[in-house]
Amino acid sequence: MWRRFGVLLTCVPIAWSAGPQVVCALGPGAASYKASEDQRPTADAMQLAGRVNAAAKAICATNCPEVMMLRNTSAANAMLVANGAEAKLVYSPQFFATVHDGFGDAGIVAIVAHEFGHALDDTMGAAWIQSGWPPELRADSWAGCVLAKSGLSAKETEAAFGALAKYPSPAHPSWNQRVPAIRAGYTKCGGDGATFDSGNHGGKRK
Repeated sequence: MWRRFGVLLTCVPIAWSAGPQVVCALGPGAASYKASEDQRPTADAMQLAGRVNAAAKAICATNCPEVMMLRNTSAANAMLVANGAEAKLVYSPQFFATVHDGFGDAGIVAIVAHEFGHALDDTMGAAWIQSGWPPELRADSWAGCVLAKSGLSAKETEAAFGALAKYPSPAHPSWNQRVPAIRAGYTKCGGDGATFDSGNHGGKRK
């Protein structure tokens, strides 16, 4: 289990021992990731992660998992890497630039929310999470919950779901299977189900 602290996305590097495990990678090439090339995230990335922080604190209060955020050109788009009681979210700056070009700030928030959703799922339970869902659907549902708490406009929310649709991990099931899981988390955490259902969540920004 990962540590449970109130601060969840930080940029303070720590010393890692051997044996990290990639929990989720939103792109191919995870085997090429070089931890030695981790760097502090940019100020823009941390600002957007702060929106996820604020939303997550509304969900888990003082029971939030702690996840470092780092950038690395060798990362497989965006990755959550666990090593014992520690976890880090590592992103490729090129990938974040592409997501931002297509979906704006909300796209980055959605990607971070999904990766952090894996950490939330490891440390918390939720009545709406179905026991038969695989890890990626569970993380999707937590991402929906985080997005509902993020204060996004209707247009930003549509962009956020578009980013989730466009950038799945290799382990993700089809988008049609993902939608109910995301919707469950989104509506159970205060999101408007009618707004969700009216959107075209096909991976293209309107």
